[in-house]
Amino acid sequence: MKKVLVLGASGGMGYALVQELVQRGIEVKAFARSEQKLKALFGHQELVKICTGDIFNLNELLSAAEQVDTIFQSANLPYEQWDENLLPFFEKILQVAKTVGAKLVLAENIYAYGRSIGSKVTEDTPKRPHTKKGEIRLQVEKRIKNSNVQALFAHLPDFYGPNAENTLLHITFKNVIQHKKSLFVGSKKVAREFIYTPDGAKALVNLALQDKAFGQNWNIPGYDVITGEEILQIIREINGYKKPVFPISKGIVKLAGLFDPTMREVVEMFYLNEDPVVLDGAKYEREIGPLPRTSYQVGIKQTLEYMLL
Repeated sequence: MKKVLVLGASGGMGYALVQELVQRGIEVKAFARSEQKLKALFGHQELVKICTGDIFNLNELLSAAEQVDTIFQSANLPYEQWDENLLPFFEKILQVAKTVGAKLVLAENIYAYGRSIGSKVTEDTPKRPHTKKGEIRLQVEKRIKNSNVQALFAHLPDFYGPNAENTLLHITFKNVIQHKKSLFVGSKKVAREFIYTPDGAKALVNLALQDKAFGQNWNIPGYDVITGEEILQIIREINGYKKPVFPISKGIVKLAGLFDPTMREVVEMFYLNEDPVVLDGAKYEREIGPLPRTSYQVGIKQTLEYMLL
């Protein structure tokens, strides 16, 4: 792996992927819509070439993918666009990968697994999505597996980390750093799983460097499960935060959905806050090596420090 394209490079996982790849001396083409944001994030890095464009524009994607051997897909679309646009988007990515002869590394969510089975899910756990979004993600997976593109699928839990703004925990963190009253999505008493984006990026790159990883699914769990109360205790120990944090219930999200199309779509996925799906990473550790696992104490501290820059 000598030169790669990172789609969605200005997002949380995309940013972490670019940083991890550069640290390993790999040339990166960082693709996103905003040139201003890409320059702010990567303009000082010699191994990064900034590529701006529309992820729906095939010619712009093809131009960005010239001479790359691997494409990391970490771009995403707003929920309300999934029905109409998600499959066509991945068709374009497949076409680009075929045209340039690149391998495909997909940072995937856990929606296709469906509801919790009461224990950790492995890569062999049958995918039984019960939501519209889970069904779409499974359709995407099947479509890519039926193509002749070498691809690997890495399932990761919800993100947090530097530059990871479109995340559940960012909703809490953004007011915490200003010592204002904040919000927490879901019950603060339910233990669930989050992954620190630099850990996820390291695992993804480790997989991409192994030919045997392609054609397979991989689960990349976080450090451990953690409750909202435990997260808030860590925050209070880090910066002395003393303001109250109010839980956002499913009912509140439904109410917000009357006025906000994104919130309408969030309601469907709220089950993950009530009965979380937790990933088993034994396959990765058995076949690749130790999972990158940053403690929540360290990960949250570094995330809050980044947000204060």
